[in-house]
Order: sequence, then structure tokens, then C-alpha cells
Amino acid sequence: MEPDSFPEELSERRVCVVGSELVENYTVYIIEVSEGEHRWTVKHRYSDFHDLHEKLTPEKKVDRGLLPPKKMLGKNSKSLVERREKELDLYLQTLLLRFPQATPTPLACFLHFHLYEINGITAALAEELFHKGEQLLQAGEVFSLRPLQLYSVTQQLRLAKPTCCNGDAKSDLGHILDFTCRLRYLKMSGTSGPVGTSNIQESSLPFDLSVFKSLLQIEISECSAQQIGGLSSLRSSLATLSIHHSTETMMAILVPESSECSQWEAEGAESGCPVTAVIPLWRSLTTLDMSHNGIAAIDDSVKLISKVEFLDLSHNQLSTVENLQHLYNLVHVDLSYNSLRVLEAAHTRLGNIKTLNLAGNQLEQLTGLTKLYSLVNLDLSHNQLAQLEEIRNIGSLPCLEKLHLSDNPMCIIPDYRTKVLTQFGDRAAEVCLDGTATTEKELDTVEVLKAIQKAKEVKDRMSGGDKKISEETKPSAAAAPPHLSSPPSSSPPSSSSCCSSAVAPPAVTSSSSCPAQQAACPSQGNHK
Repeated sequence: MEPDSFPEELSERRVCVVGSELVENYTVYIIEVSEGEHRWTVKHRYSDFHDLHEKLTPEKKVDRGLLPPKKMLGKNSKSLVERREKELDLYLQTLLLRFPQATPTPLACFLHFHLYEINGITAALAEELFHKGEQLLQAGEVFSLRPLQLYSVTQQLRLAKPTCCNGDAKSDLGHILDFTCRLRYLKMSGTSGPVGTSNIQESSLPFDLSVFKSLLQIEISECSAQQIGGLSSLRSSLATLSIHHSTETMMAILVPESSECSQWEAEGAESGCPVTAVIPLWRSLTTLDMSHNGIAAIDDSVKLISKVEFLDLSHNQLSTVENLQHLYNLVHVDLSYNSLRVLEAAHTRLGNIKTLNLAGNQLEQLTGLTKLYSLVNLDLSHNQLAQLEEIRNIGSLPCLEKLHLSDNPMCIIPDYRTKVLTQFGDRAAEVCLDGTATTEKELDTVEVLKAIQKAKEVKDRMSGGDKKISEETKPSAAAAPPHLSSPPSSSPPSSSSCCSSAVAPPAVTSSSSCPAQQAACPSQGNHK
């Protein structure tokens, strides 16, 4: 059997010259190609048709007189262009009838099958990997695929047809399968609109990742969770998973089985409720990046990723932080640019993390961060922190070294840096604020502010003690019997005798408390 007799996909194919346009001093003919529901346009000038014909004539025995002749005079006249449109359309229709089952490579390239048609896409990919595949694998580089390419491979595998149907061994599907079995690093990037000149929407094309057997890292962007198939087959090997602009829930990615089994439980977990499915764990996953999605909640799917150390959920729609207590190995957490207003008892959810990014939220208080004792790097920039007193909640964290507070309301306070550093007490020199190390001048200022603050605290304590003494003294004097009151005297009592008559504990008989005591003594003299 001849190679080009193998049937292609059972979908209707059409080619039509639908118009023309003048570009500079030559005419370009617009060709519309359709394959099933997919359509795209191709533009070629007459010389491109001529080059195609020159390739097909010796290779496929195409009649040399089939292509309309070249005109030198009046080549851009309206009548000639209209007549040539019809002639070139007839030429293409004749070629399709001549090769109904396997399209010759020159014609496939001319019609851009390698960009938009399943067989052409897989053939082009196979030939690329035939030449470069081994080199890419040995270099350990990240290989990029389009969803349309993997969709084409997936569709080809579902067809009951040989892996090579155009007679060229370089385009054998086996080159793709051999490569995907050994590939370790993959990037899948879709598009938000139509592909090229076609009506193909990549976000609607399902593809299967189960052809990859050795993946350690995968990044997927601009794809819908519904079109991603076979991701669960990577649970045992995948170490890094990145998903962007692709999902509104973590569950859709981490537990795709949940769409069919609502009552599920993680493997190894004890459940008192009946379950319809036991889901295997992501045994090797240590890095999960689901930033730039539409995620509004951290759901139960995190029970399957207990080994994750690096978690990035930035640029989502989170308003609360839940379920992270299941991630015992967390080290770095990025929750920046969400909708967090408060973060209570963070240590019960975030454990012993070292890096926490909360930038770009709406936090006004830091009371929930007081017990993150292992925290080294904290980013609170672009929030709503206005009061310097909030820094006291993190000022006692023993390991904190890097703190970012830029673009908060408190940053406009005079001497903002030194006032913030003062909250760290003796550790001020160890803290790098807003990416700038503490200077000696700032440390000197901090020492002064600490001394002033300490004196103020002492004064406040003493003032509080004196107030208490005064309150205790007044009721004592008021309750004294008349015969115990000081006898009348023609001269006012001295301050020393007044002080000795006051009821006060020995601890507050220092000279600094005398003014308060002297103020209290005359009040007793009024009872004579």
C-alpha cells in the first residue's frame, strides 16, 4: 500500500480563493481553508503558486499546464485579478481532488497545515524532535508546547491509523512519543484569543498530559482547567507545578476527580464518613505556584500536597486563609495581592514558615502575626497600615531580618524608619527595612528614641503608682475619726510632718514622689 493512501481525519476539508488585495506593487490572493469546524486564511502572491507548482510537477506528476500562465503586462488590472482568482481557485480545487487522502508536503505547507491542521501540526513537531529532540533532552532544557500541538497529538493517538502516513520517516509520531516519555521540564502556553488567522480557540481544545512519563516540572498558562487531562497521572513524579490564568479553584487542578466524586478522601487519611473515592497524594510535589488565577478559597484539596514547601497564591481573590495547617512542610508562602483584611492567629495555619509575602492586601492590623517565631522575611508593603504601634506585634519576632513596609500610610510619618526600627529594641541593627540596611546614624537615633521611650514608660508607671497612692490616701483621710485628726494649730504644718502623716508604703517615699504626696497632705489639713 502506498504511504499517501492512508486516510486522514474524517472531517470535510475545503479550500477557496475568496478575494485579493494590493500590497505595494503586487497582488496578494486570500485563501480560506476549512477543516471541520476550524477555519483559517492564507495569503499568497502568484509567485508562491508558481513555486508550489514547480515542486509538485516533478514529485507528484502534476500537469504543468494546470497553473494559469504568468502575465507581465497589466498584472494588477482589476479584470486580470478577478479572472486569476477564479483560475487559482480552480487550480487548488483540482489539487484537492488529485490528493484526496494524503496531502503532499509542499501543498500542506502552502496551506499552512503545519500551523492549523492536526496532521500537519504533528508532522512538523515530529520532524523538529527528530532533529533536536535528543539534544534538548541532554541539555535538560524546558520544552515549550502549545495546547493546539498537544491537542493534535492527543487526537492522532485516538485515530486507528499508522504513526506515519506521508511516507517521511522524520515525521513519524513515534519521535514525539519517545521524546515525551523522557522529557522532564515542560511549559504549556495557550492564548486568550484565536490562534493566528484562524477561528481556533486553544482554551477549548482538550489535551492529555499522560503521554509524559518523567516530568519533574510543568508550567501551564492560559488554559482552562476543564481542558487539562491526565494531570493526575503525574502525581508520583511531579516536583514543581505552576498554573496561571487557568482556574478558579485549587480543587479543579489538584483533585480533578472531584467533578465526578464529591465525597472523596486523601489517601491514608482516616474518615468517619463514607467516601466514594480515595485520591492518591502528590508524593513528590514540593513547589506549587497557582498565582494569577481567580481562586477565592484555599479548599480541602491541599490535603493531597502535604510535602509542599513553596506555595504561591498571589494575585488571586483570597479573603481568608484556611486549611494551610495541612501543609506541615511550608517554608515560603506568597499571599500577596489578594483581598486579605485580617490575618488572625497565623501561626496556627502557617506553622514554622520563614518567608511570608502579604504585600498588596488591605491589612490594617498585625495582631495575628505575633507568634510566627521562625519568620525571617516579611513583606507588608502596599497595605493599609497606619499606626506605628502595629509594628510592636512583630517587633519581638526573634528571627525576623527583612521587613518591607513601603507604600503604607505610616510611611509618611516623620522619621518613619527610625521609629519602626525602635520597635525591635536591641535587634534594630539586625533588621533590613524596605531593602535598606540600618545605618549607624539610624542606630544612634534609635538608641535615643529607646531611651526616651524607656523614660516615658518609667514616668507612666510612676505616675500610675502615684495616682493609686492618691486614691488610697483620700478615702483614708475621709474615714478618720475626729479625735485622730491633726489638732488645730496657729501655724500651717510643715511639709515633712504632712508627708509623715500620709498613709503610704515605704517603696514610694522617694523624693520624686514627694510633690504628689505634698499635694495630698493639705487635703488632710482641711478636716481640722
